[in-house]
Amino acid sequence: MTIEFDDKGKIFTDIVSKVPVQVVVQTTLQLLRGRMHVRRGERIKDELDRDELFIAMTDVEVVGSESQVLFQSPFIAVRRNQIVWVMPEDEDQE
Repeated sequence: MTIEFDDKGKIFTDIVSKVPVQVVVQTTLQLLRGRMHVRRGERIKDELDRDELFIAMTDVEVVGSESQVLFQSPFIAVRRNQIVWVMPEDEDQE
């Protein structure tokens, strides 16, 4: 890991700091509930617009058509071109 400082003491590292955001993701085949990790100070849309093939999600539930949990996983990589929509989940509902 490389750590550099500028003249004002700002620290630059190879580590990208992200914040987990609870979301619902509709793919072409499944509905997913879990955490998408977004860079600090950015929006979910900014994360979706990145030029990477996959989006990482953690603590994921794959939900069936009758709201039953079909599968749970601590991690899943979702191919961006399979995403139909993404919505932040209101934490007050939990």
